[in-house]
Amino acid sequence: MEPYHLQEIVTLLLMATALGMDAFSVSLGLGLQKLRLKRIAAIGLVVGAFHVVMPFVGIAFGKVISQQFGGWAELLAGMLLVGIGAQMFFSAFKDKQEMLFQPVGFGLMLFAFTVSLDSFSVGLSLGMFQAKTVLIVAMFGITSVFLTWGGLLLGKKVRGILGKYSELLGGSILTGFGLYIMFG
Repeated sequence: MEPYHLQEIVTLLLMATALGMDAFSVSLGLGLQKLRLKRIAAIGLVVGAFHVVMPFVGIAFGKVISQQFGGWAELLAGMLLVGIGAQMFFSAFKDKQEMLFQPVGFGLMLFAFTVSLDSFSVGLSLGMFQAKTVLIVAMFGITSVFLTWGGLLLGKKVRGILGKYSELLGGSILTGFGLYIMFG
């Protein structure tokens, strides 16, 4: 096994940060919900786990699955984010504050899956180049955990300032990010 070169590590760290920015941006909107610190910690860890599993699976199937799949994965991720964001936005107009999407159980898994789809696509292409799997998945996972936590905590801070309008802003962020993924 050959050693890792500094240039390779820096490149993968930049790639991990770019992929983790999806999680950061979406977490910023999600953090505008009323979330406890324990829930924030769990969300970050689940997103990190998905950012380990998804590129690992992508690398494993990198030689088998065509590159056309990447475009469909991004479209699906964008559609899911638009749906979650629209639901969050419109629920702000209801008297009842309970949302259909909550970052627990299936909702948390759906959220983590959505923000990690890009890492699957990147894993596909990295798998074609015989990249170092352990280094990649470790960097992707750790970076996405910290970026998710940062987005959630920043969103939580802004929520206190914005009050009732925070759900409108959060839904707008999620919807806008979903549209950007689909059409950007």
